[in-house]
Amino acid sequence: QVPLVESGGGLVQTGASLRLSCTASGRTFSRYAVGWFRQALGNEREFVATITSSGSVASVANSVKGRFTISKDNAKNTVYLQMNSLKPEDTAIYYCAAGSVFPLRNPAQVDDWGQGTQVTVSS
Repeated sequence: QVPLVESGGGLVQTGASLRLSCTASGRTFSRYAVGWFRQALGNEREFVATITSSGSVASVANSVKGRFTISKDNAKNTVYLQMNSLKPEDTAIYYCAAGSVFPLRNPAQVDDWGQGTQVTVSS
């Protein structure tokens, strides 16, 4: 089990940027693929971005391509989600997730979830 803690959410205006962080305790984070998912009110949890255990290969959802970037610093046990040009439809709770498979696109593949961080984008 890999305890995950997200941070960096907040309330911003359309077009702004935010950087979310996901920090894992313990020394095994480097073994896991990591993903970011989000869940808007009334919607199912959806895939946003994923990265390999080494941090060398990444993939993002089409809805955020060109705006969001995922990166991983295994030395700091931290994964980042850089979100630029935010839109109101990006409003959701963002969850960090760890798993043993890549790409980590399906919630059913996730072994561990963070508690989530709220991102709200006003128009």
